[in-house]
Amino acid sequence: MNSYVDIKWHEWNPGLHNGEATLQDVIATLPAAESNDIPWRVKLFENPASPIAFPGAINLARHDALHVLLGRGLRNEDEAFVIGFTMGTSDHIHTWHIYFFRWIITHVYPAPYKFSRQDLIAFELGFNCGHTVSMRNLHHFPFEKYSSCKVDDLRHWLGINSAKLHAIYRLESLLIANSRASHRLDVDDKPQPMRRT
Repeated sequence: MNSYVDIKWHEWNPGLHNGEATLQDVIATLPAAESNDIPWRVKLFENPASPIAFPGAINLARHDALHVLLGRGLRNEDEAFVIGFTMGTSDHIHTWHIYFFRWIITHVYPAPYKFSRQDLIAFELGFNCGHTVSMRNLHHFPFEKYSSCKVDDLRHWLGINSAKLHAIYRLESLLIANSRASHRLDVDDKPQPMRRT
């Protein structure tokens, strides 16, 4: 894992074959952004401290933990999947929230945070996946208390099924075949090393 500490943000991709590593070890490889780097328009709708945050709003450290557990990188398509997944686990989400969020993220967010049509496909796939996991309201889950747990143990406990994610990522790679994020999705059930793109 340590050889990936200096990886650039657009190259980072944890994949789904890191189950024996601890959450903190994989997160240590993530080239995270500082909270101050995130525009106020994004924080307004995604920061749980905001009075108008959408259901499923999650703090940055917990959001990063979900990137690891879902095996997603940091490109917009990956972000879309993780945000959709988190919102999908919320018990307080309604259809109007989704429509409104989709409009905001395509019209109000600044570049590079603004989503494209392709990103919205990943968002929908993430939302539908999150809606089916057994553990609800993952935006409230205290990942920081379980940072020394193995990734596979956390996935199992939270109801995040790697085989199901492989299948979803195969579908995503077909639906969004022309994106860099799709080309590096972990679509194979056989273990593979972390890849650079």
